[in-house]
Amino acid sequence: MFVLLEIVVNRSHSTHAEPSEALSASKRAAQETFLTTVRELVHTYQAFLTYDEAHIRQLGLTVPQFDVIATLGNTSGMMMGQLAEKTLTTKGTLTGIVDRLEKKGLVRREVPPDNRRCFKIVLTQEGEQMFEQVFPDHIAYLKARFDLLSAKELEEARVILKRLGEIFVKTP
Repeated sequence: MFVLLEIVVNRSHSTHAEPSEALSASKRAAQETFLTTVRELVHTYQAFLTYDEAHIRQLGLTVPQFDVIATLGNTSGMMMGQLAEKTLTTKGTLTGIVDRLEKKGLVRREVPPDNRRCFKIVLTQEGEQMFEQVFPDHIAYLKARFDLLSAKELEEARVILKRLGEIFVKTP
């Protein structure tokens, strides 16, 4: 998707101006004005992921492992389904992440007495210590960049991103 978008956006900025009736459907589509916004959104997302992941790797975790630890921190644990929903991960993928965190001694599976068909994922003592170390450290790392924006700019970005999200969640 990202490569295709890059090609389309670059082609839409060509210096050859043709009358709109002479343009093919694909060339007219490539001239849609929202494509430059999508391109900026994608570039920003990629830049954030690169910045975010570099620091998380320095902490000795993968991004999905960090997400699970950060989500479980300051809680008494979560059922797999709830954890999958909060980390935006499928249950199948989450099972592998939890397996690896369990091998590292950072989480454990507990079977709730009232529902033996599912698991509750809980941070171990070592996992709690990891959370207490890496979560504030990573928040400070991100804050250094977000502090470059004013409170007004942060709020404007939040409002626009929320609105975009609402537009795409709605079904036609």
